[in-house]
Amino acid sequence: MQTPKLAINDANYKWWALGVTIIGGFMSILDTSIVNIAVPKMMAVFAVDTDQAQWILTAYMLTMGVLQPATGYFCDVYGTRAMYLFSLAVFTVGSALCGAAWSNDSMIVFRIIQAVGGGMIIPVTMAIVYHVFPPQERNMAMGIWGISAMVAPAVGPTLSGYLVEYWDWRWIFTINIPIGILGYVLAVLVLKETPRIRGQKFDYGGFITSALGLFCLLLALSEGVDEGWTSAYIVTLLYIAFASLALFVAIELNHENPILDLSLFKDWNFTLSSIVIFIGTIGLFGGIFLVPLFMENIRGYTAMQTGILMFPSALTAGLMMPVAAKLADKFGAKPVVVVGLFFLAAGTWPLMYLDLDTSYEHVMLVMILRGMGLGLFMMPVTVLGLNTVPLPKISRASALNNAIRQVSGSFGIAVLSTVLQNRQIFHYAHIAEGWNLAAAAAAKVITYGERLFTQHGSVASIAKIKALALAAQIAQRQSYIFAFDDAFLVLAAISFTGIVPALLLKRAQGGAKGAAVIVE
Repeated sequence: MQTPKLAINDANYKWWALGVTIIGGFMSILDTSIVNIAVPKMMAVFAVDTDQAQWILTAYMLTMGVLQPATGYFCDVYGTRAMYLFSLAVFTVGSALCGAAWSNDSMIVFRIIQAVGGGMIIPVTMAIVYHVFPPQERNMAMGIWGISAMVAPAVGPTLSGYLVEYWDWRWIFTINIPIGILGYVLAVLVLKETPRIRGQKFDYGGFITSALGLFCLLLALSEGVDEGWTSAYIVTLLYIAFASLALFVAIELNHENPILDLSLFKDWNFTLSSIVIFIGTIGLFGGIFLVPLFMENIRGYTAMQTGILMFPSALTAGLMMPVAAKLADKFGAKPVVVVGLFFLAAGTWPLMYLDLDTSYEHVMLVMILRGMGLGLFMMPVTVLGLNTVPLPKISRASALNNAIRQVSGSFGIAVLSTVLQNRQIFHYAHIAEGWNLAAAAAAKVITYGERLFTQHGSVASIAKIKALALAAQIAQRQSYIFAFDDAFLVLAAISFTGIVPALLLKRAQGGAKGAAVIVE
């Protein structure tokens, strides 16, 4: 193994390694959410419409999803240190290029380069943590590492809003350059190389089918609401995705060195933890997606105000990570996971009753409760699922774990977007029907509107047109509020279902030769 250039004794090395990998992990996850707020500004600068600008986000997500399954193989063959240095360097260079982009097309290309590095950083850092920490310390290590995974998505909009409003939108990329250089230098000086597996053939069939399947699936999930789920475009994407993934499963089950080791699902805890992670990730990104949308589109808050609203929940999630680790070490991971999921669901439930009178502070407190839940369950369930995986397979398990997170986040947002759209149409029709049945109520609203516009100088005919438009606007906004409440109901129900597989998790007793053993 390669000896680091800093004189670090073995007892302290694991903590140095953890600190170094947190830098890259935080930057990678941060960039999945920090760009969203700046998209309108990029549209104006590059003179493009929403459909074109959306690819700045979509290209990053698709590239990450396609590359993550192959990360485990690269770690096995080249070592986790080499892969971390490579991915962090590519991510930093990609960030510099994004900051210098001169057009929408150049930005999309540079975001793909950035995602090549960003997509590999997270599974590589998780593999490093598992290699350097003994089983009895992994709850605490993953709790500290998980601060970046939980805080970064919520910090992104706040930081982006500040940079766009008070500095320049290009800073959301160029800020990564000095941090990336610092992280790279520290990684060179600190990290030791892990054992490499020589002579392992690359699974080309598995890579191609997984890449094509995940690309089409993630693209369909991201564009299904806009294009229509029954459109030929989306149906074709889904058909290609499922056919490719079915072929991928067949190849992996018969390949000597599969790119994703599906035999890991034979492990009961790994399978159940993957289900809980799938559901929990929907809960995480569902809240990050719906709450800002409601606060900005319905309540009229700015992106900066919304970011400040979201920040305490992110901070709470981060602070709860080490607490969750200590509780898991003392009482076992399973009860901590169950309690965390309950807090997540209980914190989502009050969001079903959001309306125009709901206070800013009330929403913030509810989001803090959600943050407590997320901080409690996310890392312990990851540790519980990975701790019986043989150490030589940790890189593959980490890659599979992150592929699940990538798909679940996109799936959750797609489902909630569809619910929001369909229920808004339903409630608008219902409100319009109610007004037709209660003509007196509708007439009262319109009469009030006519009087209001007349008092402000409009002639009678124009005042009536404005009053009708006002009535339609009121109905539209109310139907949108009802649709949000329905979407939060779905999100709460999904969060509650995660408790069932969590209750079925087993205490790990050991695994195959070379497997880690969790101490509960």
